[in-house]
Amino acid sequence: MPPDAEPPGAEQPSGAVLLAAVEAAWVTAFGPVGSRGSVSFVGVAPIDVLRIGPDSAGAVRYVTLGMARMPMSDPRAVVMDPVAGPRAELVLTLSRRRDSILRAMAALASAPAVDGLVLAPDATVDTGLPLWDGAEFTAVLVNTPTLPDVVVAGGGEPIRLLPVVPITGAELAYRRIHGAEALREVWREAGTDLHAPTRRTTAIPPA
Repeated sequence: MPPDAEPPGAEQPSGAVLLAAVEAAWVTAFGPVGSRGSVSFVGVAPIDVLRIGPDSAGAVRYVTLGMARMPMSDPRAVVMDPVAGPRAELVLTLSRRRDSILRAMAALASAPAVDGLVLAPDATVDTGLPLWDGAEFTAVLVNTPTLPDVVVAGGGEPIRLLPVVPITGAELAYRRIHGAEALREVWREAGTDLHAPTRRTTAIPPA
């Protein structure tokens, strides 16, 4: 057995230990927590959503805390392994506060447990409802992490801190047909500010 491996039957870290490590990573990366709220869904442990910022550039971040309690697993699996499988939390960045995003962020973080989704870069999740009051966006695109994974001894796979970008229904449809990178290229060519909470759908090229 490798010297750093956990012996069979070794006690796994509690959910509280995992989430404390994640919160410490969020605070280290973005600054102190400004507010927090908690949302519960049937059959799922509560998900906290923390608001951090605005920072010196005016950016406000909404981060989840609770998604990483359980690894994401294939819903077709007969037995869910409580340790094996990827773990993640989410961060959404806006240039203005939109605190009514609380429930939508919690719903996104609950999707792996509720819908059996395994979230990774290029994935999309559609909530079917505006992400915040008055938003055109109902879905998000998962981007590649820019922060280091959170490693907790004995806690299974490292916890990925996944950034998500709000997208409109038209952008979601384009991504489904052409892929995530094609949608990102549309945004790059248009100079789209993905953090602007009032932005409209970027002009989609004709098929």
